[in-house]
Amino acid sequence: GTTSDFNKVTVSLELVLIEMPYTNEDYLPSYEELTVPELPVTSSVLRASAHHLGKYCDDVCKEFMLCRDEENDPRKCINEGKEVTRCGFEFYRKIKKSCFAEFNQYFQCIDFSGSEMDLKNCRKTQATFDNCVKQNLGQDRPEFGYFAKVRLHKTERPRPVPKPHILPERLPDPPDLNQKTDPIKNPNSF
Repeated sequence: GTTSDFNKVTVSLELVLIEMPYTNEDYLPSYEELTVPELPVTSSVLRASAHHLGKYCDDVCKEFMLCRDEENDPRKCINEGKEVTRCGFEFYRKIKKSCFAEFNQYFQCIDFSGSEMDLKNCRKTQATFDNCVKQNLGQDRPEFGYFAKVRLHKTERPRPVPKPHILPERLPDPPDLNQKTDPIKNPNSF
């Protein structure tokens, strides 16, 4: 009932350790394989370009996500992940080459539109940027809800072989309660 009792909190945690044994035969990628340059963009640049970048790299991103989901092992999808990064660099190179001024106006408008980076304050610069992307990259801005739609992806990757399902051992049969037992031989039964 006192405040000192109130401040004492006892938490019991059960520590579960999962040991994953690795052997010399297990493949672990080297640092060189894992090291890929990152896209050096700010949040306002990413927000301004997200719709067009997503559509431009749509197939590459789907391939990566499919690999990640099917393989359930990130080591097997390193090349697909690198391809996503390469596609991002390619997209920004094309934007810099053909729509640099329009893009700068748009992302700076978003940058200065408040802490939420609302797009609603920048519709004029967005339209200018969208027109430039259409003229130079031949890509329309995706309609609202485009990325939420179910879109099938055709892949050349072979389907992974499913792991065999190992069933647990069969449980023993329950005791037969209709069987009469001798209370002298088995004192624990009624």
